[in-house]
Amino acid sequence: MESNQPKNTMELDRSNMKEFWMEHSIHATVEEMMLDSRARELTQHELPEILSMLPCLAGCKVLELGAGIGRYTSHLLTMASHVTAVDFMESFVEKNRQDNGHHSNATFLQADITKLDIPPNSIDFIFSNWLLMYVSDEELKSLIEKMMVWLRPGGFLFFRESCNHRSGDSKRDFNPTCYRTEQQYNDLVSSLEVEGPEEGQRFGFDIVLRKKVQAYVQMKNNSNQICWLLEKVTRSTSTQNKFKTIQQFLDSQQYSRRSILRYEKMFGAGYVSTGGPNTTKEFVDLLNLKPGQKVLDVGCGIGGGDFYMANNFGVEVLGLDLSENMVNIALERAITEKLPSVQFEVADATKRTFPEGSFDVIYSRDTILHIDGKLNLFKRFHSWLKPGGRLLISDYCCGEKPWTPVFEAYVKDRGYILYTTSQYGKFIQEAGFCNVVSEDRTAQFIQVIKKELQRAEAIKHEFIQEFSEEDYFTIANGWREKLGRSISGDQQWGLFYATRD
Repeated sequence: MESNQPKNTMELDRSNMKEFWMEHSIHATVEEMMLDSRARELTQHELPEILSMLPCLAGCKVLELGAGIGRYTSHLLTMASHVTAVDFMESFVEKNRQDNGHHSNATFLQADITKLDIPPNSIDFIFSNWLLMYVSDEELKSLIEKMMVWLRPGGFLFFRESCNHRSGDSKRDFNPTCYRTEQQYNDLVSSLEVEGPEEGQRFGFDIVLRKKVQAYVQMKNNSNQICWLLEKVTRSTSTQNKFKTIQQFLDSQQYSRRSILRYEKMFGAGYVSTGGPNTTKEFVDLLNLKPGQKVLDVGCGIGGGDFYMANNFGVEVLGLDLSENMVNIALERAITEKLPSVQFEVADATKRTFPEGSFDVIYSRDTILHIDGKLNLFKRFHSWLKPGGRLLISDYCCGEKPWTPVFEAYVKDRGYILYTTSQYGKFIQEAGFCNVVSEDRTAQFIQVIKKELQRAEAIKHEFIQEFSEEDYFTIANGWREKLGRSISGDQQWGLFYATRD
């Protein structure tokens, strides 16, 4: 006879969970639901922060899982065409219905989320706040797959979890919660795929953002509250080097942790872009930064430029990078820098959204070479800037075609999307910017590469001790090849700055 132990185990887990929440839902208060005596104060700060991460929900059908007493339901109802709010505990559902039942676009459902039956491709947005830590690993995998099926292509999943350990201060006689690591969630959502309705069609999740809840960092010195926003997308069989996502390609290839630290050794502490601190100072001086201004750094790398701007000009900086390895190192450095005005998040700038006029400056160094659809990205930048806001970009560009076969192979291997300096500047102008300045800085690029090669030779022994002889020659030869491509005219370096009128 086959064993039914896994089923019994899950039934036991669910029984424990019900007992746990029966104990913590007697009065259906926000303190009970958040398991924290400071729940009301935390809500004042974290709720607007969480809502700011969500995509536009106008006209959307929203499924809210683990809705509790409706802290977020009331806001989602004003943003979306319809919200179905689901919770396991009847007392929470009733409290939510009492407070939000007057909305005509609300449905309230008491249900076990692991047994929900939702039609495929029927939901635009799934919102989950503190839910996945209350299911087993097996249930979690099944639930993520189901949510992917329920979402329409292009739909979004948002979830927020307590990672590593508990965050609330409520007394608990027992605690059946599963505090997974951030990496466990990352690995799961990036690896799962489901079949689409068409033969051979498959869907997966692309990351839009992943970041820490700053309210908990600032109020409780707790960096273990993590949010994810994911988009359901088709999985192409031709993804770069057979990696499922561009992010996986970047983190496994050019931006492995070891590669990043080797780059930093060449560019200077804190930097992974051409010229390191010297070009950063030169270019930032063009921005005329003022204390209190808000800067968005697209492709922030390991954060050197962001710490420089915050330290020297008193600005607030949000650094975005699609590479998890880059952001992880930036966050490590942020602990030492102790600058609360600098934040970092793993994010895809082509999918991330911000309200119009959110920033005074958008800054990007040698990053947009990875991005197709530059015109659409620059239109997003234009929207995110305040009137009079400034844009500054340095980036790899190219000479007129035909390119040499060696350069063709290099661009294909890296997955770069390159344009001439002139074409690049026209994209910025077409996006609506004025006072657009496009400069071919290739001559400066060549001089910087030569200086970096001289520095590499001077610190060769130190470099080999820190890494290896093979690492040293990989980097040094890479720099020499970059020098050759630039001298031949195939590779160029552009500097672009403009304003939003």
